[in-house]
Order: sequence, then structure tokens, then C-alpha cells
Amino acid sequence: MAHFNTFAFGIYPYIAMAIMFIGSWIRYDREQYTWKSSSSQLLESKQLKRGSIPFHIGILGIFFGHLFGLLTPLEIWHLLGITPQMKQIIAIGAGGLFGLICFYGLTILIKRRLFNPRIRATSTPMDIAILFLLYAQLILGLFSITVSLGHLNGAEMMKLMMWAQNIMTFNSNVAVTAINDVHWIFKMHVFLGMTLFVAFPFSRLVHMLSAPVQYVRRQHQIVRQRFVR
Repeated sequence: MAHFNTFAFGIYPYIAMAIMFIGSWIRYDREQYTWKSSSSQLLESKQLKRGSIPFHIGILGIFFGHLFGLLTPLEIWHLLGITPQMKQIIAIGAGGLFGLICFYGLTILIKRRLFNPRIRATSTPMDIAILFLLYAQLILGLFSITVSLGHLNGAEMMKLMMWAQNIMTFNSNVAVTAINDVHWIFKMHVFLGMTLFVAFPFSRLVHMLSAPVQYVRRQHQIVRQRFVR
């Protein structure tokens, strides 16, 4: 078990991040025409709008919540007057809210992808696989809230923060020790999150790395009305 923990939480995160960054770089360099979300709005738009908007609201809230929640040093939280107990309650409340919003939207998108014949016919195996990976990760995250409610002192959350911050500073031994005795559901959540990094460059998720910022400074198009003589 010790060897598995060392690999899963001390080595695998670096493998996953390397695959994500190098794979995304190679794909953008060699296959730019595939660097897109491959929208199926022309085939069906009603269910897409119903699912896509809450999904994106939820996933963005979850992403930034994890990003700042795990990687912000504990000293900064102390300066803000936020104790581990307060941070735990905030994480449960915000994570639960955005998780349920995301769950609602993702459920609609999965149903649309699987049971609409036109959408299913244009879907790749990776399109379906990535939806189920996200779904499993989301369900694990929601279930982890029930575990967190059993210990509101924030102790396990502090261990997960220590793991994430030491992984980012390449202190893998400290990271593995920190996460060693946390609840298994948090370990599964972390491991599946790393697996999403592995799948990232091979899926439509790569569109997350592109933002149309050039539109802000692009010259306006001049459209002249054609007058009928």
C-alpha cells in the first residue's frame, strides 16, 4: 500500500502534468484544426443550452475553488482572518452549490450525447469517455462533502492543501506523507483528477486553454447596407 501511495500521489501527478502540457503543446503545434470544442449546436441547440450554461458555471466555480483553495498558502488565510474551520465550511457550501449546478448541466449533456441519434453519430469515443470521467469526478466530489461534514475542524483539508502545495514545489516525499492517511474518497478524487490531466490533450477539453482575447483589439468590420436601385 505504501508503494501505491508513493506512485499514485508522489509520482503520478508529475506524469499526468507532463502528459497534459507536452501533449497539449504537440497537439497545438501539429493539429491546430482539431483544437476546438467541436460544437454540435447546429445539430441540436435546445438541450445544449439547457446543459451547457449550468455545466460551465459549475465547472468554473469548482475549478477556481480548487485552484485557490488548495494552492493558497495557509499564512494568507490566517492574514485574512479565515480559520481552517471557516475555510472548511466555505468549501462545503461553495463546492456543494457549484457541484450541484454542474451535476445538473452535465447530466443533460450526457443524456443528449448518448440518446440523440444525430449527436451520438458525430461523437468520438473520447467525447463520451471524457464526459463520464467528469461525471465520476463530480460524483466523488459531491460524496466527499458528506465525509467533510463529519469533521468540520478542517484537518483533512489542511492535509490536502499540504499535498497540493508540496507537489507544486517538488517536495513529493512531504506530499505523500501529508495525504497518506486521508479518507479514501479524497484519494480517489485526487487520483481521478490527475487522470483527467492525462486525458486532457486528447480530448475537446483543450479549448479551455484558448480564449478569444484578440477580439478585444481587433479592428471593427465595416458592413455597408446594399441599397436597391
